[in-house]
Amino acid sequence: MNAALDRPSFVELGARERAAAVLDPGSLRELLGPFDRLTSPWLPRQGIVPQADDGVVVARGTLGGRAAVVLSIEGAFQGGSIGEVSGAKIAGALELALRDCEAGRPVRPVLLLETGGVRLQEANLGLAAIAEIQSAVVALRRHVPVVAVVAGMVGCFGGMSLVAALCSHLVMTRQGRLGMNGPEVIEQEAGLEELDAGDRRLIWSLIGGEQRWATGLADALVDDDADQVRDAVLGAFDAPDAAWPRSAQVDVYRLRIEQAAAMSELDGPALRALWPRET
Repeated sequence: MNAALDRPSFVELGARERAAAVLDPGSLRELLGPFDRLTSPWLPRQGIVPQADDGVVVARGTLGGRAAVVLSIEGAFQGGSIGEVSGAKIAGALELALRDCEAGRPVRPVLLLETGGVRLQEANLGLAAIAEIQSAVVALRRHVPVVAVVAGMVGCFGGMSLVAALCSHLVMTRQGRLGMNGPEVIEQEAGLEELDAGDRRLIWSLIGGEQRWATGLADALVDDDADQVRDAVLGAFDAPDAAWPRSAQVDVYRLRIEQAAAMSELDGPALRALWPRET
């Protein structure tokens, strides 16, 4: 039997199942779930059927026996985009975790990111929510590591890619993608000559999980295996104090930008040579 077929896939799980796969078995307790009917007030006005949880699952439970909160985005609903309600759910849950940490009750925060960024139909409301999420992540990581996972085919783009970059520890699968702008957006705005969004090999060689890990922009690379994802998340919390967050390493990344700007052409191998992963 092929070992890959025996693995419990993480990518194929929905948001609720992903949260359950990360938390200790039987510990999940959902907050503001679908029966609370907290839906977007804006989507129906544009002829879009809303989802009862607005595409975000907020789960409390335990992780490695410690209190935890998992924020899991459903990539199958509106491309995992963040609007007023879904963003408020994430920001509010992180702010409650911050309050617990400040009171001496540490909570392990985990973000399962499957998102194209802000929901265009909700524009500034979604952008404001993402800013609140970013602020909460920065405040929380002073108390506990904030761990993010980018695993699925939607990837993590737009303002939520900045959320991923602000986290203390980032776990990716090879299937995951991470970037400020998605390939389709770049092709639409800059043309096919700039980027062919249909060239899967090219896209994953530039922004895929393995490439992001090889160039030091992700901290762990795992197979599409729910057990491996959980182990990597647990390892991030159980490891010694994390290195200085990437977002605080201004000089390092300014130098990276200058190095890249000096090159006439950039591709996957060139980026790996330019920014080799530290061992």
